[in-house]
Amino acid sequence: MIVYQSTKSEFLHNAFKRDIEQVILDAYLARVGHAVSRAEIRSWKESLLAMAKVLNGDSIPASCGVAIEYGIPQTSKRIDVLLSGKNAEDRDQLIIVELKQWRSASKTPKDGVVRTRFAAGEADCSHPSYQAWSYAELLRNFNEVVYTEDLPVHPCAYLHNFTNGDVLTDPFYATHVDNAPLFLAGDKERQQLQAFISKHVRKGDGGQLIYRVEKGRIRPSRRLIDALVGMLGGKREFVLIDDQKVVYETALNLASTAGEAKQVVIIEGGPGTGKSVVAINLMVALTAKELLAKYVTKNRAPRQVFEEALAGTYRRTQIASMFAGSGEFVGAEKDQFDALVVDEAHRLNAKSGIFSNLGNNQIEEIVHASKCSIFFIDEDQRVTWKDIGRKEEIKAWAKNAGASVTNLKLESQFRCNGSDGYIAWLDNALGIRPTANEILEFGAFDFQVFDSPNEMRKKVQALNTRANRARMVAGYCWDWKSKKDPDAMDVVIREHGFSMQWNLAEDEGRWITAKDSVKQIGCIHTCQGLEVDYVGVILGHDLIVREGAVVTRPEKRSKHDQSIKGYKKRYRESPVQAREKADAIIKNTYRTLMTRGMKGCYLFCTDAETNEYFRKKSGGSPPLRSLSQVAEKTGEYIDEKE
Repeated sequence: MIVYQSTKSEFLHNAFKRDIEQVILDAYLARVGHAVSRAEIRSWKESLLAMAKVLNGDSIPASCGVAIEYGIPQTSKRIDVLLSGKNAEDRDQLIIVELKQWRSASKTPKDGVVRTRFAAGEADCSHPSYQAWSYAELLRNFNEVVYTEDLPVHPCAYLHNFTNGDVLTDPFYATHVDNAPLFLAGDKERQQLQAFISKHVRKGDGGQLIYRVEKGRIRPSRRLIDALVGMLGGKREFVLIDDQKVVYETALNLASTAGEAKQVVIIEGGPGTGKSVVAINLMVALTAKELLAKYVTKNRAPRQVFEEALAGTYRRTQIASMFAGSGEFVGAEKDQFDALVVDEAHRLNAKSGIFSNLGNNQIEEIVHASKCSIFFIDEDQRVTWKDIGRKEEIKAWAKNAGASVTNLKLESQFRCNGSDGYIAWLDNALGIRPTANEILEFGAFDFQVFDSPNEMRKKVQALNTRANRARMVAGYCWDWKSKKDPDAMDVVIREHGFSMQWNLAEDEGRWITAKDSVKQIGCIHTCQGLEVDYVGVILGHDLIVREGAVVTRPEKRSKHDQSIKGYKKRYRESPVQAREKADAIIKNTYRTLMTRGMKGCYLFCTDAETNEYFRKKSGGSPPLRSLSQVAEKTGEYIDEKE
């Protein structure tokens, strides 16, 4: 969808003779049906007048096509300005201009990411050149007119208030600036941008190319399909086994044949049953069928880790458009996607946005936006107050949309060394549900209770030297002080002389695979939906055991934790319901943390009575003290050099 489209001559008339911001607002209201913020209207006025000054030159043809606010299909992103015309050889050309009102920016250690100030404060965001280039890649990968005709797309960024570009043109960002040139404030820079445009657009086309691009069918390109299939085919960890294959083929068939009659597929599976493996395979297979599909999660961590697993650092940027957050479908058109594959669907929220003020319900929006919605769910992994992902909730929205519902289940256990008994024992031990597994039967899965967090850390770090697949995690019972003070310690257990920091902010969702991250502690938000070989869990004072009864204490959670935000208000209104919900969240959190390990889970509880409870529940055996004992138990060789 394009909000405003004209030629250069008409655009200049609207910019210089009329109020351009009102022209765009009127067009926006007509096309979209609702208004925008005053801040966006102001940005239209300032940025489009700056763009008009660039276009107001004889070197750019009067009939050059101009489009404002081009909504990129299958995303919530909008291209600020599109220009079209023909070059000296009479070949069609498309130019993307990303407009910014920034006045300053600072460098970050993250590829293609800078930090700048907005009205609400400083925040990380994409480098303007990377942003413009990524929009061009979306067109090259998904717009049939662009990729079938091999149309040249030339992205650039124009920061018309930015005077000192040393940060943005730093060698660290050189690749991105090469891909999409950067133009700053000043007459000289304006002339350089004019030259860039006129180099590619020598003749006008009356906006015909923009019209064709807007009407172009949205389907994945062959280039993208081949890249995705090739990436997945070379990864052994994405091979489907047993019931994974059956569920995958069933869901693939339903999604492939979905049409006017919507399909909703609900796939239940506990920890380690391979939900994410099936989800990634489905996204790739649907794309290979030239269907428009996305892999969706609420948490950023799984998306980032799977992007990295499928591709290298550079190529990851080309497939990032296949991954989406659960809040990206507010205002999406009906059946805009052939399929949306929603992993960790139990983490879906009602509202979207930073302030939970956008949209109505994420489940409703996903069902509305896709012909087939595939939800992977484990209700016992709902770990925050806002999590609404329940099977009955999904069914209700499916019914409301007139969709057919298919229920599937993943049964086989591939984590915890395939130990269904361990999962059942854990549910019993945490007081989630009674099972016959009151005492843990020792098998191939290595579960140990430690008397010291230092001893547990030593074991985890030693195991990590083998394959960088051992990590420490903890309940969110300690404030994240190191986020603002790099020298501060977060998880401090004074009686043991133990201290560690929470995961580094710059690692974001990739903490679980980042180099040296075994030196930090992760939490539920950075490891849910992911796995390691060995996990060491610190169980905090939010869960204790007294006289054999599991007691949860939400008041012991860190004030920085958003998981139970809303508990106090709900407690004043309905104490019993509030306690029940908080109890489930805390227990589910530790169930999730204690099932991240493929081969072993080590536990230390900050409360001595609770530590003893889990030791007795696990058979009362003392912890294995040497790596050779672990090797004997798990059947693998481990180097004892520490």
